[in-house]
Order: sequence, then structure tokens, then C-alpha cells
Amino acid sequence: MIVVVVHWNQPDRCARTIERFQHQGVAVRVVVVDNGSRPAELERLRTVVRDGPFDVELIELGVNAGFGPAANAGFRRWLAEPDSGDWVALAPHDALPEDGGLRKLVDAARARPRAGLACADVGDGQVPIVDPYFGGLTMPGEDRPGWQAVDYPHGTLLIASRACMADIGLFDERYFAYCEEADLGLRARDAGWEVGLVRGAMVTNPTMRSGSPAVDYLMHRNTLLLVREHSGRYHACVRFSIAGCQLVRGVLQPSSRPPLFSAKGRARGMLDFARGRYGAPPAELFAEAGEPPVRSPAIV
Repeated sequence: MIVVVVHWNQPDRCARTIERFQHQGVAVRVVVVDNGSRPAELERLRTVVRDGPFDVELIELGVNAGFGPAANAGFRRWLAEPDSGDWVALAPHDALPEDGGLRKLVDAARARPRAGLACADVGDGQVPIVDPYFGGLTMPGEDRPGWQAVDYPHGTLLIASRACMADIGLFDERYFAYCEEADLGLRARDAGWEVGLVRGAMVTNPTMRSGSPAVDYLMHRNTLLLVREHSGRYHACVRFSIAGCQLVRGVLQPSSRPPLFSAKGRARGMLDFARGRYGAPPAELFAEAGEPPVRSPAIV
């Protein structure tokens, strides 16, 4: 089974993730897709792949193409190899599945003939849903082990079937990052595939980063795109109005701001949605957070 790991500037954490995927009760080949890491981090990753004890392939994109496009590069490698299995797994460079977690995930999905996408359990008791106005959200799930129907699989650890991917296609690369899993899940459900979360197939993401202007930008722009694509223009207009009110309130009343709030990021995200500008965030939003600039062009 191929496991696609999307990497950006965290080679040692990626090495730990690669090691964790060797204890899953299923034979795996890890394909690491590097998303334009800095030279020092990329060289360290090459060393991890070259000198490590595990079967790992490295795909170097040369630019930060975003999570969805990088995942697609790994998915295409899997799809080009008919003998590489009926299921593929996807995780970021810092996902840590429990021993045997991937086996639980695959076994639960294989038991359902129309299962197309499934995700692991992050231990919060929640399940992913999509609201027609607010996009991707979570709500309390059932307190029992096994398969639970969801609207979309979260990206900490998900698996996809070859038949489902051949039917609905890969991630929509307009999203760059955030909301692409929700779009994929809704497309799968619309095509008659089951989408689930497997309670008890545990995974942790201990180094999950806090927000930045670029994240707030992507969350707002992409939520508006998701709502328009799957609920229609009326719902998107209502969501745009709500976002505008929340932006004004956050500027005028700092105490009302959520933990992730960037007035510039939100305003630019709403503007770019209205302009039809998708793909990578503006480079200055990364610069404000002290992050390397994105070198890939926007997808318009």
C-alpha cells in the first residue's frame, strides 16, 4: 500500500512519521512529496530518505504548490501503478498513527463495498460535516467504535479507493490548502460513494501549527468557494455577508476576535474570492508570519 506524505520544511518530524507508518499491520511504501522546502531542510530530507532503513520515494516539486496539489502528485504516482493496491493513504509530515491504526482504517473501509473515502480518529469525539452556509465544521459523533458516516474525511490521515478516485477525480487544486477535503468528500457522496470516519483508528497531529494571515486568508476564501460550488450562489452571498460583518466587528471590537484572526488575511481572501483568484495565497501574507514565500503562481 502506498502512503503519500506531504512535506514542507520539517524533515525530522517527517522522519518520525515515516517510521510510524512501518508499524501499521500492513506493508507500505511511503511516497514523500516535498512542497518546495528551503535548501537546508530539503537536503536533510534527502538524507532521511536515502540513508533511512525504510522503502521511501521522494518527489520534489520545487515550489510550494499547496497541500492538495502536492497530494495529487502522490496520488498520480499511485494511480500510474495498477499493482500498487486498491487503496492509498494520505497524511501530512507530522501525523503519527497508532500501531495498527492504518490496518483498522483499511479493514473498516474494505468491509463496505461503496466506501470511497475514510479518515482516522483524532480523539476529539467529533465528526466532520459540511454546513450549507458555513462550510466544513465538526459536531459530536457517536460514542462507539467502527465506521461512522461523515460528510468528508479530515486530512490528518485519510484513505481513498482507486475506484472512487477514478470516478470523481483528485483534489481541486484551486483550494491550495484548507477545504479541499470537504470538496472531495462532497463530490464522493454526490457520486454515490460512502465517506466515513473510523472511530478507534487513532492518529495524532501533535505539532499542528497555529494560524497566520495566510491561513485566515485561505479559510475564508476557500469556504466561500466551497459554499458556492456545493450550495449555490445564494448561500455564498449570505456567507460573504456574514464574513464581512465578522470582519468589521473584529476590527472594531478586538475582544470578539476568535483565536485565528487576521483582518488583512480575511479581507484579502474575500476580495480574491470575488475576483475569482485561487491557488496560492499572496506572498506578503506568508512574509507577515515569518514564513518562506510561496513561489507557485496562483491558479485563476
